[in-house]
Amino acid sequence: MSSLAIVGSQWGDEGKGKIIDYLAGKADMVVRAQGGSNAGHTVVIRGKKYALHLIPSGILNSNTANIIGNGVVFDPESFFEELAGLERDGIPTDKIYLSDRAHIVFPYHKALDELYEKARGSADIGTTKRGIGPAYMDKIERSGIRACDMLDEGGFREKLEAQIAHKNRVITGLFGGAPLDAGEIARRYAEYARRLAPRVRDTGVMVHEALKSGRKVLFEGAQGSMLDIDLGTYPYVTSSHPVSGGFIVGAGIGLGAIHGVVGITKAYTTRVGKGPFVTELADATGDRIRELGHEYGATTGRPRRCGWFDGLVVRYSARVNGLTGLALTLLDVLSGFDELFLCERYERGGQAIEDFPADLGLLEGCRPVYRRLPGWGSDISGCSSYESLPENAKGYVRAVEEITGVPVKIVSVGPDREQTIIREEVF
Repeated sequence: MSSLAIVGSQWGDEGKGKIIDYLAGKADMVVRAQGGSNAGHTVVIRGKKYALHLIPSGILNSNTANIIGNGVVFDPESFFEELAGLERDGIPTDKIYLSDRAHIVFPYHKALDELYEKARGSADIGTTKRGIGPAYMDKIERSGIRACDMLDEGGFREKLEAQIAHKNRVITGLFGGAPLDAGEIARRYAEYARRLAPRVRDTGVMVHEALKSGRKVLFEGAQGSMLDIDLGTYPYVTSSHPVSGGFIVGAGIGLGAIHGVVGITKAYTTRVGKGPFVTELADATGDRIRELGHEYGATTGRPRRCGWFDGLVVRYSARVNGLTGLALTLLDVLSGFDELFLCERYERGGQAIEDFPADLGLLEGCRPVYRRLPGWGSDISGCSSYESLPENAKGYVRAVEEITGVPVKIVSVGPDREQTIIREEVF
């Protein structure tokens, strides 16, 4: 197929970066369409680790164009730090383009993010404090500043200074914080605008032309479906749409432009921050999974909460994304466990719950109903084919397929690009 969307089917951190990097070797274009520098993709190539936040994972394949779409909130400061790191490693960065419709993250967004979160007290959401939510707030309030605005030097400074003056009134009057220096911010962002200008394009046209001409386009998801602002575990969610539908608006493409959707799915479940987590293991087993899987955030370094595979979560994700296949990652982390557990449904007050509920109060009272499977003792990180996996590991893959109703087309047995088993070509 000529176009494919990659989405996280859980709460993010599923290993999307590795699978996107692997598939991007076949792509002419990789498109990011939502979120901001709060995302984190970790890619390992021949033992070298790359942590990507704003820049699409296709950057590690020199022939691929990398698009940051209009649905992204773009932090120039974070972008240029990331760009400098790639250039130090000798990675070509000339094929990165930013949508002229993308909204910009400014220092006042970060300041407000921290102040809002602090004001919530014990009811805090657990944001990354990178200004993502406040930037989307401005976008919806229709007071945001877009990349195209930055190209008009005089008009840009006027809009920016007006926004800083308004935000300073909120920062000082509502929160009692220190005002931001409008002149310093305007000077710094004028320089960012100058450096960004060659990369700013109508990327919707670029993506459309690529699809129209039959070139291979890979749509790169950030975060996970359970963090979607509408469909996730609200309010413990991100501020955008990590589901496949988010690409339609966030990349400026039409319905039918995406020919397949692969959900990246951990062989177990993790989430960062607060919110209900029915299969969470707050015990030595959860700690063991965390250490074996190196479950610490690529963006924040925060330890992730760990638990057994949650089939309800992935079934729900399959429905809202229209998944055509799964890429099962980190299967190697489960090597050495005597027994493994996969959640098939929830139970609450003696009643079976087969579909993922919206009500967090109801969710908090649910308990998992597990399918128990035997583990496999041997390390599988060196397996290069599905047939070479231990029988119990293959049995685990089959159980994931049965519980979710989605075929597992890719199996990852380690962090490196080469540790990828393709059961069926998806792109």
